[in-house]
Amino acid sequence: MLVGIVGKPSVGKSTFFKAMTLADVAIASYPFTTIDPNRGFAHVKIKCADNELNTCCNPKTGYCEKGYRFIPVELLDVAGLVPDAHKGKGRGNQFLDELRQADAFIHVVDISGSTNVQGETVPKGNYDPADDIRFLENELDMWYYSIFQKVWKKFSYQTNQKKQNVVTSIVDQFTGLKVTETNVKQVLKSAGLENKNILDWQEKDLKKFTQNLRKTTKKMIIAANKIDMPGAYENYEKIKKGFPDYIIVPCSAECELALKEASKNGLINYVSGEDDFKIIKPDKLNEKQIQALTFIKNNILKKYKSTGVQDVLNIAVFNLLDYIAVYPVENENKLTDSKGNVLPDVMLVKKDSTPEDLAFKIHSDIGNKFNCAISAKTKKRLSKEYKLQNKDIIKIMTS
Repeated sequence: MLVGIVGKPSVGKSTFFKAMTLADVAIASYPFTTIDPNRGFAHVKIKCADNELNTCCNPKTGYCEKGYRFIPVELLDVAGLVPDAHKGKGRGNQFLDELRQADAFIHVVDISGSTNVQGETVPKGNYDPADDIRFLENELDMWYYSIFQKVWKKFSYQTNQKKQNVVTSIVDQFTGLKVTETNVKQVLKSAGLENKNILDWQEKDLKKFTQNLRKTTKKMIIAANKIDMPGAYENYEKIKKGFPDYIIVPCSAECELALKEASKNGLINYVSGEDDFKIIKPDKLNEKQIQALTFIKNNILKKYKSTGVQDVLNIAVFNLLDYIAVYPVENENKLTDSKGNVLPDVMLVKKDSTPEDLAFKIHSDIGNKFNCAISAKTKKRLSKEYKLQNKDIIKIMTS
């Protein structure tokens, strides 16, 4: 799974990325600080199954902290996009191409309205952040449209002449964007094009189809960043009303990064996504640092119940992409792998996945030899059609 971080320059994308990954990336308040994409691993957060089972897990990947299991998810932070990026402006074509393999997008918006459409600093409140949502939607839609429009005449003619399956042909055309047959069938139906001859499609049909395909295959959440700035809350309330179809989360990447860095250096106890922290080494903090932490506690954590950064990633993975977390084990009684590690792995799988799907995700050989599965919680054998549930603990039996 790959989640892309998108937005115009200077809205805090790289700060958001660093707050989630603690990777060493360049952060500056001027456009195009990021040119080459940044890749790193962040972590979604769930309550660990070891709590309810009165045991203690030994993670092989990710980590467990204060009863929460953190599961790795790959993030991609690309350079800022500007209007007409799909035409190549600001190297936009290159940056869009880097997003092809992303499963979902986090659109980081400067909710304080202190950066214009080019990412240049303007007086706070002088720019409407709603314009960023509209322009980015258009760029992504035109990106999909241009991929299809370039080859449309030849594509539609050949598909019709050779009596090729329209769905399969479209999937082949968009193969680099993780488009599936299910996606195409769903979009053809929603656009009213499932029974229309492909040669009869008009430009409006093509635009409607590609727009719906983009929304289906690249789902997006809005990270209303810089919520700690003056005027930001009022803008947040406005865009919530103006864009009811989007999930919009108030957040402060800068505050999350400050808390993560302080925790990493042993100055505070802080778990990402929580609404409080505890200072454990006050003598190591100067007056400015104490003021900053006090500001975060009073103006962000108390008001919004978190910095919002962890919430954005969790919602993207578990709500937008419909993933659940499942623990595979080799010993269903001891909840261990072959080396005795308790609940060593957690895998993210699509909702409604079966035990056989899980087996293939573990390894193709295990999937090919799949026989049945056992629930470690109930000790019952599961049917082949069983739909995995969040935090299931599963033993795969092979033949």
